[in-house]
Amino acid sequence: MMCKKILFCLCVLFNVYTVWSQQNNLKFNRDGKFKVVQFTDVHYKYDDQANSQRAVDCINEVLDAEHPDCVVFTGDVVVSNEALKGWDIVLDLCIRRNIPYAVVFGNHDDEYDRTRQELYDYISKKKGCLMPEGLGVDNSDYVLQIKSSKEKNKDAALFYCIDSHSYTKINSVPGYDWIKFNQIAWYREQSKKFTENNDSTPLPALAFFHIAIPEFKDALMEDKNRMFGCKAEMVCCPTTNSGFFTSVKECGDVIGIFVGHDHNNDYAVTYKDVLLAYGRYTGGNTVYNDLAFNGARIIVLHEGERKFDTYIRLANNEIESAVTYPSSFY
Repeated sequence: MMCKKILFCLCVLFNVYTVWSQQNNLKFNRDGKFKVVQFTDVHYKYDDQANSQRAVDCINEVLDAEHPDCVVFTGDVVVSNEALKGWDIVLDLCIRRNIPYAVVFGNHDDEYDRTRQELYDYISKKKGCLMPEGLGVDNSDYVLQIKSSKEKNKDAALFYCIDSHSYTKINSVPGYDWIKFNQIAWYREQSKKFTENNDSTPLPALAFFHIAIPEFKDALMEDKNRMFGCKAEMVCCPTTNSGFFTSVKECGDVIGIFVGHDHNNDYAVTYKDVLLAYGRYTGGNTVYNDLAFNGARIIVLHEGERKFDTYIRLANNEIESAVTYPSSFY
């Protein structure tokens, strides 16, 4: 009897490990699609769980409605002391559904009782986390590879997950920080490597980070650029441009950039043939938010095409601003 119990426990552990191994191996589905949910600005407060519950309810509603292949949190997720306990509560919503997830930090995540490094080390070791372990805060960018459903071990798409930092340290240039030159060099190296491995053809790629780049503002200055969604506050971006978007255009792989930070914006607009999109504010009543419902941005990639569908799913299960890149914008 004891042997049977031990064997049963081993089988359970093996099945759990197998599930997570399969989940962490991101891959297009048989229908040639891959769905990612972007949650942004959850602003969960462990010391104010009553006002944070709206965010938890939203995440539950969206995950149950969408059944995504993975989740990306784009910053300002937990904003209180007892931060690790807050992260446990938020990430468990993915873990218990066996949905793999990735995180990029915002400007508020490390303002409490844990440093950016401590947060990264803790989160990257949790079940289902796609973030590589052992990265330092000065080198915490990473790329996720989405494998083909048709060819074994072939990369079919990429997600660049990038730290947009917090605030500038240059007194004469106040405001928000920017993507650094060494990060841009890293992106260019990664892009070159994956392009060379794909017969010199850039793979379709998306980039995720927290603070918008200046091109989110520039795009709205040109009447020819179609915008879908809500712009209810100014674009809070760095006041200087470090050139990340220029490298995106030169490398030719990134077709969509997704950010958060500005809680009342969820618009999507093309700029020089790249989609620039805000996620939908996911948080509760712990910080400013003037939109009627919180929610998330959904992105559905199409294997073998430089194409994706994207829309906002609200916490009340309504869908807004459904578009297809690039056809909806031209």
